[in-house]
Amino acid sequence: MSTPVPSLVLPTPQPLLTRTGWLSWLGALVVLCALVPVLNLWVPEGSVLHLSDFAVALVAKIMCYAICAMSMGLIWGYTGILSLGHGLFFALGGYAMGMYLMRQIGLDGNYKSALPDFMVFLDWKELPWHWALSDSFIATLFLVVAVPGLVAFVFGYFAFRSRIKGVYFSIITQAMTFAAMLLFFRNETGFGGNNGFTDFKRILDIPIATTSMRMTLFVLTALVLLGFFLLSRWLVGSKFGRVLQAVRDAETRVMFSGYNPIGFKLTIWTISAMMCGVAGALYVTQVGIINPSEMSPANSIEIAIWAAVGGRATLIGPVIGAFIVNGAKSWLTVTYPEFWLYFLGALFIGVTLFLPDGVVGLIKKLKGSKA
Repeated sequence: MSTPVPSLVLPTPQPLLTRTGWLSWLGALVVLCALVPVLNLWVPEGSVLHLSDFAVALVAKIMCYAICAMSMGLIWGYTGILSLGHGLFFALGGYAMGMYLMRQIGLDGNYKSALPDFMVFLDWKELPWHWALSDSFIATLFLVVAVPGLVAFVFGYFAFRSRIKGVYFSIITQAMTFAAMLLFFRNETGFGGNNGFTDFKRILDIPIATTSMRMTLFVLTALVLLGFFLLSRWLVGSKFGRVLQAVRDAETRVMFSGYNPIGFKLTIWTISAMMCGVAGALYVTQVGIINPSEMSPANSIEIAIWAAVGGRATLIGPVIGAFIVNGAKSWLTVTYPEFWLYFLGALFIGVTLFLPDGVVGLIKKLKGSKA
């Protein structure tokens, strides 16, 4: 009598979001894309409910940071790859958009020249070759994702193929962004040196400093953030995402199971870099400046801190961490500027020692203890 072979039970496909998740997502959409514009544009300034221009600009900037934090969650929390160089991809997207915005200034610069002011000051006679597509908005949108993606792909291909991982990978990514920062500081590279790009006038020939354009960019940033959240949720919930988590937990076993981890790590690494590039482009249009300091290793370390504070093994955690840390930074740098760096260091140490799963992990534990 033959023994019956047990049937293979495949995991049930999970929905993109639960009912509570969709309600939360729609709530965020309504607040960011409807309520905030109403409170800023239509509620009188003297009202308690009025949302100031400063508050809108601050939230918009933090939403750009939240996109970077979410991308860090994808590679660190779900794949186990700690990058200390994501500030480079953020800055590359910002520079791609900044080049277009500099061309949009036209003859309105200080020197009344078709060339950007810093090129006239350096006595340049024509645009460098890498500025060839900077007058096209469509080409700029392509470059915003293509340049960070290409740099990440080339770097990741050689790093992952060489089996560089752990702290060594983190160190080499930090060296990469530091080298790029030094390169962009040089005037002859054609990126404005240490001053970078600023004094933007228009986007798509529309004045960029108007209230309507500012709110349009705010809503666009909110939509991109929420859209990236859904994309990330779909990625981590798919078979691809399950392999990523297996690579994080036991890469050797994944190899013995017949999967090549290099392709999976390279794909999510490149996607993460592209997300940072989009965040950088949105950041530049609203903050109005981009310079090599955005590539500093300290900025990349801050991105990792945002993810760690919120909870790196989740998607909403890094977003929450970005808002917590940057909200505290905005307040402390004004009220107690000399204590900000001490607070940041203490926060990271405290989270590492006492909250390894971040704020989201703490909330889950509290809910579990009450159940």
